[in-house]
Amino acid sequence: MPFTMLPDITTARLRLDRALDGLAAAFRGMTARADEVQCACHWGSPEELALLKTPGVPLAPDLLRRTWDAPDWNDHGAVLRRILPQFARALVGGEVKPLFGMYEVGRSFARGHWQRWPARQSAAVREFLHAWWACGLLDPAPAVPVHELLALCAEAAGTMDPWLAVWESLDDEVPDRHLAEAAAAWEYGLLGDQLPWDPWDEEDGSGLRGALSTWLVRHAPTRLRTRRGCEGLLHRIRLVGLSGPARWEDPHWPGHRY
Repeated sequence: MPFTMLPDITTARLRLDRALDGLAAAFRGMTARADEVQCACHWGSPEELALLKTPGVPLAPDLLRRTWDAPDWNDHGAVLRRILPQFARALVGGEVKPLFGMYEVGRSFARGHWQRWPARQSAAVREFLHAWWACGLLDPAPAVPVHELLALCAEAAGTMDPWLAVWESLDDEVPDRHLAEAAAAWEYGLLGDQLPWDPWDEEDGSGLRGALSTWLVRHAPTRLRTRRGCEGLLHRIRLVGLSGPARWEDPHWPGHRY
């Protein structure tokens, strides 16, 4: 089960290190299916595809990117299991740079249906995501900004709830600073009744947006009330909790256009 509180960043980093080791152990020796295919014109060469069918060989950064990003594997789960130990360490190190946002990485996890994998494997992925999330919240300068990491975790798991619950439990300067930065990144989308990143589909996007909006309106004001420079942001968060004319006719409406 994920921890709900972590006392300090040192403990969080130790937990994340253990989670990365757990992934390496759970997915050691994995390969793509022997009959897996890809487009040599658009994805890569037969020699590169052969590497995915060979266990334990490190992939060059560009090949790793093309592999997790490709949406059309016959068995995306097997491909993801092949790259996960290396992929996870690259993610934590801030070495993965998606074109649009880290939510794309979360979609790659979701396409692999990791929650249906055998218990040891799914538990290793779950612990990695929870350990990385907790570490990001407590890190003053995380390699992946917290609002980007939340998008990844929410898309990977299909829910906001566990990630927001952990954030809510960590009432301290660093998580609160991340909250102010995240709210500033989210407010434009949320005030337009949009998820702050591109939804996979409208139904999923609506559910995630609703959960995020409700949580932000309920919890952010208390956390950010005494932070310098947050006065305007607090008004915009308040407006997220309104709808229709009550929102855009408010004197603090920021004039966003959609």
